[in-house]
Amino acid sequence: MPSENLKLEPVGENKKNIDEHSGLLDTGGTNRNQSEEDYDPHLHREVESPTTNAETLIHLLKGCLGTGILAMPEAFKYSGMINGIISTLLIGFLCTYCLHVLVRAQYVICKKMRVALLTYPESMKVACEIGPTCLRGFAPYAPLVTDFFLIFYQLGICCVYIVFVGVNLQNVVNACLEKNISLTWFFLAIFVPFLAIICIRNLKLLAPFSVLANIITFVTFGVVGYFVCQDLPPFSSLPAFGTLFNYPLYFGTTLFSLQAVGVVIALENNMATPKKFRGAFGVLNIGMGLVIVIYVGMAMMGYWKYGDQIQPTVTLNFPPDDKLAHATKILYSIAIYISFGLQGYVPVKILWDNYIVKKLKSDSKNMLYEYMLRFGCVILTFILAMTVPLLGLFISLVGAFCLSALGIAFPAIIELCAYWPDRLGPGKITLWKDILLIIIGIVGLCAGSYSCIYMIIQELTK
Repeated sequence: MPSENLKLEPVGENKKNIDEHSGLLDTGGTNRNQSEEDYDPHLHREVESPTTNAETLIHLLKGCLGTGILAMPEAFKYSGMINGIISTLLIGFLCTYCLHVLVRAQYVICKKMRVALLTYPESMKVACEIGPTCLRGFAPYAPLVTDFFLIFYQLGICCVYIVFVGVNLQNVVNACLEKNISLTWFFLAIFVPFLAIICIRNLKLLAPFSVLANIITFVTFGVVGYFVCQDLPPFSSLPAFGTLFNYPLYFGTTLFSLQAVGVVIALENNMATPKKFRGAFGVLNIGMGLVIVIYVGMAMMGYWKYGDQIQPTVTLNFPPDDKLAHATKILYSIAIYISFGLQGYVPVKILWDNYIVKKLKSDSKNMLYEYMLRFGCVILTFILAMTVPLLGLFISLVGAFCLSALGIAFPAIIELCAYWPDRLGPGKITLWKDILLIIIGIVGLCAGSYSCIYMIIQELTK
């Protein structure tokens, strides 16, 4: 059986409506408008174990407050202090806006198709089919491309989490034992616990763990604040702006830190009251507002304290013989470990529902095959983490390559197509706005990926 908590596929009779009602999209006038107005996708969702608004907010905070926040001070080293503060606020607003664009556009498409739910890949496919003629030839390949980016992104996050936990445990143990134990041994030591948490199949069951992780996270932030706010150097000693070549590294790390598109879609789809997700004081705005403020504060203070000596995660800058520093590293590693269950859930769900379960002829061994998939994802992420244990650069690469597409360009494409051709606003403002977002996404992907890959090669060939 597939995981039970998220219904990412259109359900029941709505499944076949994707094809049956496609003709409504190409006919103008009253029939189409009545078809859309009398159908509310939210009322037709069938979700087992839906999450409350509070649980959704908790998951959203935990999905965003991961390793990226402790990598943000290093990102400011690439951008410069003033540029980093302004850029992080702007990128945070951009990420939040694009999430709104995506959720709203998916809702519009679901109304047109008269289906309760569409996954992100399905939304891309339908959007290309109903959008401008130049995109329709891409429609058959849109789900595969979208799934590729989603899976790469989520597995990349899992790799980063593994490296973070391994590196911080190595730092603590080696300092306490005054030895130099290889990072490989720490990867092997944490392998079984990571296998265990990926076996949790119901997102609702992860909610209590996410509460614990959030408590640990905020306690850890307090301790981090204690370390970074002491003996601060003159603010004027820090460069206001970084180099143009390094800015894509900052951009990728910030996108990785702030954007959680895969988790956001899953959370909205799994809500008991999805209409509360958006809105001025909805779950999305409240959660992202808190996240942006925390990120700017942590990045600014960490870079202010350590300057160019900042490490890929600020915890590695803490005094090596300080017991409070050791406790902080261990506690936050526990929080990141818990987050692995949430982040690892998404690629497993995509692979299982879209590519594996449909090809299985017997239900008797489905559970076994699903656990084999879960174990396989963990094994793959550990192999990648052990191969390229460059935490900061890996974070930036995943952010630049995946989230420039998933978090900026693709939502703009879906919105453009959802409102095509006669709902683009005065002067077709939606069209021009979405074209600008697509350009930003493409430039961020190309420039960020090139800079990260170049730096990774430089580091590995030293």
